[in-house]
Amino acid sequence: MDNRPIGVFDSGLGGLTAVRRLQELLPHEDIVYFGDTGRVPYGTRSRETIRRYAGEDCRLLLDRDVKFIIAACGTVSSVAPDILTSLPVPAIGVVEPTAAAAAAATRNGRVGIIGTAATIRSASFERALLAIRPDLHITATPCPLFVPLVENGWISQDDPVAIPMVRRYLTQIKADGADTLILGCTHFPLLTPIIQQELGSDVTLIDSGYETARLCAARLRETGQLSADSRPGQSRYYVSDQPEGFSQVAEIFLGHSVEQQVEMVRLDQP
Repeated sequence: MDNRPIGVFDSGLGGLTAVRRLQELLPHEDIVYFGDTGRVPYGTRSRETIRRYAGEDCRLLLDRDVKFIIAACGTVSSVAPDILTSLPVPAIGVVEPTAAAAAAATRNGRVGIIGTAATIRSASFERALLAIRPDLHITATPCPLFVPLVENGWISQDDPVAIPMVRRYLTQIKADGADTLILGCTHFPLLTPIIQQELGSDVTLIDSGYETARLCAARLRETGQLSADSRPGQSRYYVSDQPEGFSQVAEIFLGHSVEQQVEMVRLDQP
């Protein structure tokens, strides 16, 4: 058994979708979350910058003695997977578990992918999908404005800004007849009601945060690294910008307040 916390990082708030799933699946585990709110979004950055940010994020979590790291960021998982495999603790990204779930879910062999510009440019989800099922027809669309929508809380089902933006981005995926859609950024599940409304109830949405949290839970069970504590797990949240805005929006992601659990850190300090 291993009572050290699970570490999760993302460019901002999106990774909280994975944290919420972890809290549901593993209620006795402590979690350390880092949201790089001072440098969000990652999806518009260069490959070199994304890799540097990912390394710094991982070091911050390792300094807090985590036993497992989740890169709850489609951009990092797509552009810098080798950084995760080089760490001294087990680490996973969102690509492989999400692709596996989508390949299993599709009925007509047509899968859509939405993500940041960097994620779609990397073609990581396509490669993972085709490695499982070479017969799949895949439509991938970058949605760079979805992250700001979520970070600003413009996510209600009748939001006058979000609705036309979702409709525009999903035009080709809808036209291609995808029956399964990968939400390739952990921010995107917050837009699920609008996306589902646009595509229809017959389209299965694959939540990358949920699928990755599920794989983490399975790995910890397999390796005997689950916490031995019977108490409820504690979560701590770190951000690289002022915590006030994070705390307000985090409540939307998690369903409960985190105001007293958020601390601002500098990435050049342990």
